[in-house]
Amino acid sequence: MKNAKRALISGFIAYAMLAATTVQSEAESTRENIFSSGKITIGIHNQAPWGFRGPDGEATGFHPDLIRSAFKPLGVTEIEFIISDFGALIPGLLAQRIDVVASGLAVTPARCEQVAFSEPDLAIGDALIVKEGNPHNLHSYADISANPNVLIGGSRGSANMGNAIASGIPTPQIQQFQNTEASVSAIMAGRVQAVTFSTATVVSVLSDPKITGLERATPFQGFVKPNGLPAANYAAIAFRKNDLDLRDAYNERLAALKADGTLTAIMEKYGFTTEEEAPDFIVTAKLCSGEQ
Repeated sequence: MKNAKRALISGFIAYAMLAATTVQSEAESTRENIFSSGKITIGIHNQAPWGFRGPDGEATGFHPDLIRSAFKPLGVTEIEFIISDFGALIPGLLAQRIDVVASGLAVTPARCEQVAFSEPDLAIGDALIVKEGNPHNLHSYADISANPNVLIGGSRGSANMGNAIASGIPTPQIQQFQNTEASVSAIMAGRVQAVTFSTATVVSVLSDPKITGLERATPFQGFVKPNGLPAANYAAIAFRKNDLDLRDAYNERLAALKADGTLTAIMEKYGFTTEEEAPDFIVTAKLCSGEQ
């Protein structure tokens, strides 16, 4: 009988110790776990220039380089990149299959209801592809409107095509195509003199070695909204809402990388210009509220 009681008490103590250990483990935040283990898992969607598998099989791109620059000095040296469909990135984050999404995700009010964004790193607005040398000297939608001999193309239904129309380019000068590939084919064949895409799409198109004789028109003034701000999306890193301490640690590193020129160097490496660096007055809180 005594032995049975001792066994029962011993079992209860063991269970209590296990429960206490479990609670302690569960209480450890994502940030604490990442910093103590030196490991972090990042979701990307295999799309240049954001984040993709390079020829050597390693993850490369703007956001992988930025993440490495941000976290390695903090002792987080084991950085695993998990490729996912774009639409599965946020669900994967919320299901804790990854720690962070770093793949060109734009800050929107709807997404802000699901995740906590860092401060923005890039402004992704309108960009223009023209023939090499920019023979028509196109640096704004107004330049296109002013030259009736210039036709502009773009993907039907895209935000950038919509911005070109909203800027006042006459309808006869606008040619809409099924997709990016058809638009690029049109300018290469001389059927249009310019095509409008997002800056990220322009960077991706021009990085293709099969695309020759084209360049990006720089500088370029895209559509300006009635509030005086350029029509643009702002890319940022996404965290779970209960990982605000991890988000804040990243924001501190992002500010440092902006200040020391690392962000600019990474941008230039992947075809972005200084025009795409998100200005300091654009802040996540106002993007989430729809004020910016």
